[in-house]
Amino acid sequence: MLKQIQACRICEAHLALGPRPVLQASATSRLLIVSQAPGRKVHESGIPFNDVSGERLRDWLGIDKATFYDASRVAIVPMGFCFPGSGKSGDLPPRPECAPTWHPLLFPLLGRVQLTLAIGQYAQVGLLGTTRSASLTDTVRDWRSHLARGVLPLPHPSPRNRPWVMHNQWFEDELLPVLRERVAMALQEQP
Repeated sequence: MLKQIQACRICEAHLALGPRPVLQASATSRLLIVSQAPGRKVHESGIPFNDVSGERLRDWLGIDKATFYDASRVAIVPMGFCFPGSGKSGDLPPRPECAPTWHPLLFPLLGRVQLTLAIGQYAQVGLLGTTRSASLTDTVRDWRSHLARGVLPLPHPSPRNRPWVMHNQWFEDELLPVLRERVAMALQEQP
């Protein structure tokens, strides 16, 4: 399946830098990170979250780089697998063809996932659908009800979102400790 996804060209005509699907997954992955789409730096390296956002995300999760990039433990599957291009105020949204084409084929193969993280608005729309709130803030604030269904919504760890984190102190005080605990539990080896 990963080889098929990495060979995907369905939206090639819409990608200024061309297709380069970036993801990691394994049938043994226990943590599933669903994000937006790779940025330019990730497109160039081919490594998911290989940027400042990735450093911040790993800090939020309380895991090191080696664990984060161990596909046997952590799956990273964005809503769009390729860099969608740049817009006026940041990257363009994920291409709409990607998730409906590949997620229904890939997600059933990830049967050992214990926790799913919905990072950013696009992932929350895709994973939570009508159970999400009207705003990202309200969706993340309602994290307890989503976690009861195995999905934890988070803001994107981009440096652009530092003001959001500063204005929502409950995120660091209440949600991050639970996030770290649940990630540690999900990644524990089962006998």
